[in-house]
Amino acid sequence: MFAFMSRLKPEMPSREDALPGRDTAMPVTEPHVANGHPLTPPYPDGLQRVIFGLGCFWGAERIFWQTPGVYVTAVGYAAGFTPNPTYEEACSGRTGHNEVVLVVFDPEIVAFDDLLSIFWEGHDPTQGMRQGNDAGTQYRSGVYCYDKDHLRRAEASRKAYGKKLKAAGLAAITTEILEAPEFYFAETYHQQYLARNPGGYCGLGGTGVRCG
Repeated sequence: MFAFMSRLKPEMPSREDALPGRDTAMPVTEPHVANGHPLTPPYPDGLQRVIFGLGCFWGAERIFWQTPGVYVTAVGYAAGFTPNPTYEEACSGRTGHNEVVLVVFDPEIVAFDDLLSIFWEGHDPTQGMRQGNDAGTQYRSGVYCYDKDHLRRAEASRKAYGKKLKAAGLAAITTEILEAPEFYFAETYHQQYLARNPGGYCGLGGTGVRCG
């Protein structure tokens, strides 16, 4: 995973300055490496979706596919401007996209609030446009919700967890919480990267503060 270390603070590009991208979507050629489920919809009835950004998507995806009740995960790019970006384009900082994980889950087995707890505790949400040694707009913390109830609950959880971080003497949360934007699938070799490469780079670290 590329780590862009710079003396300049990473900044989001404007829509006008973003790379133009392309009309053709990234091909999705394989099922989920860890569980065999299809990455693309349609998904079984009754399942729900959420998108999380918490740094390098290799390690972030593994956290969620290992969670009971999660039907399938996929990595990709979201919350930027460039249509159908490539990995290299996202890493350039000129697309505005975040590296993210699409999580499709069964709410009868794992509650949305439990996924939020995994999200908050799985990374440091106070670092702005970075996560650990990985710096850039693509490493920012984000929750992207497909319905208004999830959006409300995500905002409430940000407020509650922020109080715990403040009590622990830590910095304020920088996580963006938005209605789910377009999700663009990443290249096949990024999907379930740590299942394909068990000793590969993870890059995640938390604050040590629990949500519960």
